[in-house]
Amino acid sequence: MIFSSESEPVMVQRIQRDYERFRKIVRGKIKSNLSKYITRGELIGKRGNDLVSIPLPQIEIPQFRYGWKGRGGVGQGDGEVGQALGPPQTGDGNQAGDQPGGHILEVEITLEELADILGEELALPRIQPKGRKNIFTTRERYSGIRQSGPESLRHFKRTFKRALKRQLISGTYDFERPVIVPIREDKQYRSWKEIPLPQSVAVILFMMDVSGSMTDEQKEIVRIEAFWIDTWIRAHYKGVQRIYIIHDAVAQEVDEHTFYHTRESGGTKISSAYELADQIIDKRFPPSDWNVYAFHFSDGDNWGDDVPHCLDVLRNRLLHKVNLFGYGQVESPYGSGEFLHHIEELVSEFDNLVVSHIPNRDTIIRSIKEFLGKGK
Repeated sequence: MIFSSESEPVMVQRIQRDYERFRKIVRGKIKSNLSKYITRGELIGKRGNDLVSIPLPQIEIPQFRYGWKGRGGVGQGDGEVGQALGPPQTGDGNQAGDQPGGHILEVEITLEELADILGEELALPRIQPKGRKNIFTTRERYSGIRQSGPESLRHFKRTFKRALKRQLISGTYDFERPVIVPIREDKQYRSWKEIPLPQSVAVILFMMDVSGSMTDEQKEIVRIEAFWIDTWIRAHYKGVQRIYIIHDAVAQEVDEHTFYHTRESGGTKISSAYELADQIIDKRFPPSDWNVYAFHFSDGDNWGDDVPHCLDVLRNRLLHKVNLFGYGQVESPYGSGEFLHHIEELVSEFDNLVVSHIPNRDTIIRSIKEFLGKGK
């Protein structure tokens, strides 16, 4: 079917309105179920580079329903008001049937949109970057089409298609002598707009205790928290690097997969992670140029003589170099949990230090809000 040039813009506008309305519905559904998505962690396995696939079984497909004014039944006998008009369902509900079931709609949403929803729902302040690289430059990007412009920007393919469509509709197209002659109304030109390019860069250092006292459930809580922290920080910077550090009695830098799937049987020395993080910052991410974020997750079990050294590294080195340092303590049936009380001593001295207790998945949302609530 060929639409006239007059009807095509109207059709496009209707499709665009329907699409925007659908996106608003999706956004509302995600907001109302955000706590479920966060605590279950089901989004983490569905993410791509810039998109997340979200299951939305709550959105129903429109159906005709039987009402008072109808006469007779609904095709299979007497009907009731509000009953959906559809094919009969076979089986007694306890046996396998041959009819399709309910649909679960999966919708793709960008990580930037997801961050906006998180910020709105948790009332998070926007992050205020620092560092020398927080300058904005602009770049011209050809992102649209206009009806007028310089001939050097004429879009040949679009102009050709519009001219061909006009000649076919008007009957002036000669199939034996196929010559396409664009007129002024056919011409299409590339348009551009200036895109702000923030040059601010950030690095996130994730540290985790992988000693024997940390169970798989505690690691899953860390994985969920790290995903949402990463999503929020990425929404504020163009260029975010991630560093993963694991430790028991010693610390080492690893990749993301190793970070979440390593478990050691040794003891715990938290200062080893803080020392390594401090060295990495000094060598690769000078705070004068980088926005540095550090998050450490542990069950609070630490070698007793190591506590003073941990506090010394934090007080005199790390906390002077980072935008934000977050310590999250998960509960383990094997850990002592004592380190939380020691690190809390520094909270009154440094406004870029956040300490959060995360006993279970139900407290993840509160913890995320504590970590990101300062706008650092």
